[in-house]
Amino acid sequence: MSPDRLQEALETHRDLGTMLLRRLFQPDGPFLLRSEILEAWDATVAESGDGVGGPLADAVRTAQEGTAHKPFVDLAVRDGAGRWRRVRIHSETLNVVEIDVSEYLATRERLVLGHSPDGAWPLEVDFEPFARHVPRLKERRSVGRGGAFLNRHLTSQLFVQADEGLARLFRFLKLHTCHDQQLMVDPDMPSVEALRRAVREALDALRNAADDATWDDVGERLRGVGLLPGWGRTVGRIRASLRLLQDVLEAPEPSAVEELLARIPMVFRVAIMSPHGFFGQSGVMGLPDTGGQVVYILDQVRALEHEMRLRLDEQGLDFEPEIAVVTRLIPEARGTTCDQRFERIAGTANARILRVPFRTPTGEIVRDWVSRFEVWPYLERFAVEVESELVADLGGRPDLIIGNYSDGNLVATLLARRMGVTQFAIAHALEKSKYLYSDLYWHHNEASYHFSCQFAADLVAMNAADCIVTSTYQEIAGDDESVGQYESYGAFTMPGFLRVVHGIDVWDPRFNIVSPGVAPEIYFPASDETRRLHGLHPEIEEMVLGDRAPDVRGRLEHPDRPIVLSMARLDRIKNLTGLVDWYGGDERLRETVNLVIVAGRVSPEDSGDGEERAEIGRMHQLFDHHGLDGSVRWVGRHLDKAFAGELYRWVADRRGAFVQPALFEAFGLTVLEAMVSGLPTFATCYGGPLEIIEDGVSGFHVDPNRGDLAAARIADFFETCASDPGRWTAVAEAGIARVESRYTWNLHASRLMTLARLYGFWRFVTDLDRAETDRYLQTLYHLAVRARAVAMEAR
Repeated sequence: MSPDRLQEALETHRDLGTMLLRRLFQPDGPFLLRSEILEAWDATVAESGDGVGGPLADAVRTAQEGTAHKPFVDLAVRDGAGRWRRVRIHSETLNVVEIDVSEYLATRERLVLGHSPDGAWPLEVDFEPFARHVPRLKERRSVGRGGAFLNRHLTSQLFVQADEGLARLFRFLKLHTCHDQQLMVDPDMPSVEALRRAVREALDALRNAADDATWDDVGERLRGVGLLPGWGRTVGRIRASLRLLQDVLEAPEPSAVEELLARIPMVFRVAIMSPHGFFGQSGVMGLPDTGGQVVYILDQVRALEHEMRLRLDEQGLDFEPEIAVVTRLIPEARGTTCDQRFERIAGTANARILRVPFRTPTGEIVRDWVSRFEVWPYLERFAVEVESELVADLGGRPDLIIGNYSDGNLVATLLARRMGVTQFAIAHALEKSKYLYSDLYWHHNEASYHFSCQFAADLVAMNAADCIVTSTYQEIAGDDESVGQYESYGAFTMPGFLRVVHGIDVWDPRFNIVSPGVAPEIYFPASDETRRLHGLHPEIEEMVLGDRAPDVRGRLEHPDRPIVLSMARLDRIKNLTGLVDWYGGDERLRETVNLVIVAGRVSPEDSGDGEERAEIGRMHQLFDHHGLDGSVRWVGRHLDKAFAGELYRWVADRRGAFVQPALFEAFGLTVLEAMVSGLPTFATCYGGPLEIIEDGVSGFHVDPNRGDLAAARIADFFETCASDPGRWTAVAEAGIARVESRYTWNLHASRLMTLARLYGFWRFVTDLDRAETDRYLQTLYHLAVRARAVAMEAR
């Protein structure tokens, strides 16, 4: 809403506006959350008895946050994803003026610090000037589809001057080699015209060849005109590839360019960065900083290797794809394989885990685990050592580097810049959105969390990456009522350290939604009896129902009741204690179903993580407070994937359900696992599950901040199913269909490989890797990330 319209609305409802603004000056502090603004509005309307709607109500509902500093109230108003205004309202005169983001943030800094920032010259970060060379999306439906948009835009731009555009494409085709073998086009071919002639002559030579003939049958004729291996294994494939090239050379169209690029052998070696936690294939789940990202990456690697091999085979190349997952070597490995330099990845032919140690400034290996919040001093030295290890292991530099989480993305940035490689970034979860006011009060948490390094590293890595891969639209731009994870990095301040006036832009064409999937050999419907693991049932029954199971609390006194299952790390953000509290406080739900929680450890002495110990203590308190030992089973175990898959199906056999109650969930792999196993699923409305689940059809959304309503909704479902068993079946089958149609690793890998080619091509033929942006990023890295990391190490 424009300031003029807000001014008009306030003047029309002057009494109501005055009452609202007075109410916003609250004793709890000057900073206002959206929920607090809405509560103040509702209370004001109720007090006035005026059922007002219209422009003033609309303005209030678009305010995402505010700052109350007498006599002014500043509001950050969001007119849809990524579209913000900041307004300042005088609480007495009701005068409205628009203020720029820098002034808005400066006010918040002053209120936190008690004075203006030292020297009045804070480090102000603004990436907007560097966006002038790069097209920006304009329509909301395009957000997260940056590859398609960029390809359309740049195809039209590149070939405006046809000769220059085609010359760049020609040079690009001559680049491709693998293991010193030249591919695609003879390097001595002199010009675009020569390429046109070669394509025509090749198609003439293939005119009478059978589609199933191979390169071995026709290769000599094609070499004679300057075309080398890589166009296809069979004549049918070669002919189709050459016709695509001919179409692009004649009249470039975005769809033809994308299809042609998808056929060019560009990606032979991939490096995936995941430094923190314990990264291994067994025995690591539940160890500090180790969770869903391990499952994600391992499943992704298997799918990527399959897709890479498939594409290389289709193009007639017998090269073996190389994938290395680079993580940290931990000598004190707690019984895991994390002290081994190499580990082959099961289910692949040649992918492996490559572990490189952290080192002190004097070169000594750091032997113990280091928290993800404490890794920053080690990452630069780690990246330097990783570079030489990767080249030696892969037999050359990688063609694509994929970063994971803040630390992995920073390492990927350092490596990609040094090696001149296409860089993809996957955040999984950005810490800033997990902790209330983590930016404003960063200094309160610096000793424990070192947010200064983390948030600055996020800015550097996301603005350096060629492509940012997300699982959902929600991660990028939220929805009509909530801000996306990445959107929250658009403008923020860390008083006394960093003021970001234009950080991450949700309209950037680097963003691409490439949803992960679930391993189909592990997670499949309970109705698929031929693949069921019935031999695990006695162990499952003992774990859930038995009297002798270790590491449990509670027993189910009514074992025939349906089971509501939840399974996650025992972190605050996962909100499992919240679920137990909902259940304990709802008598109807307690009389209808049993609750089974698989999470963490039952004894706080067995945990080395402070946050988990706090949640363990809270869980025991809730058991005692609500008297849950007869209806809740808490299992303190970390299950392997096969066991977890059969547990989902075992609960489905008993016509139970799955609940994912997180305060926020970036995606929600357990939601997919449960749904495809045939379990009706209730999941948080904040984050990825909002897109995964069609509410009321393939599952249900619940608000983790309204546990009473969530518990009532679960109870309503089971009561309905008791009288109409078909309802349970309908939801279960819809959940299976939803996952199988949209969330598979094959779809993920195929799209990722196409994007790698798209961004790699446009990176070569345009100036998307702008030198001035690179220099700005280097400066920010040294002033913000590196300086704070060095200070951490000095302490």
